Amino acid sequence: MQVETLTFSYVLTLIGGGSAGTVGGIKVTTFFLLGFVVLAEARGERDVTAFRRRISSDIQRQALSIVLLAVGVVGAATLLLLSITDFELRDVLFDTISAFATVGLSIGITAELPPAGHVVLIILMFVGRVGTVTVATAFALRSRQRPYRYPEERPIVG
Repeated sequence: MQVETLTFSYVLTLIGGGSAGTVGGIKVTTFFLLGFVVLAEARGERDVTAFRRRISSDIQRQALSIVLLAVGVVGAATLLLLSITDFELRDVLFDTISAFATVGLSIGITAELPPAGHVVLIILMFVGRVGTVTVATAFALRSRQRPYRYPEERPIVG
């Protein structure tokens, strides 16, 4: 495959499938939800809306957390595999994203990985399937209120 095709596959694989499916990844609804957040910000709108419904800030934070955790886990696993093997970044990245999203595809390096590399991929598969659902559930169910609020700060962003 060409580099462009692989890059497109990285993105689609990391996004994964629908929320009710068994596929891993960050899920299509999470990806599009963040797209609506970006669109609302670009338009200067206070509320994020999708299909004539307002999306709560709790759900927005949950989606952002899931995506950042997914990118962090895939990035860390990729760096770990790169440090213990001599494979190219494009090959390692394909296999780590595929493992995280529980896709079942490989560029062909999985059989040649050392045992530690297999353990990394196994952990990625587990975290990719169970981890994102667990994190999403934990964020949704864990709602505690502090008896106080800190002063608001407006740091420069971008």
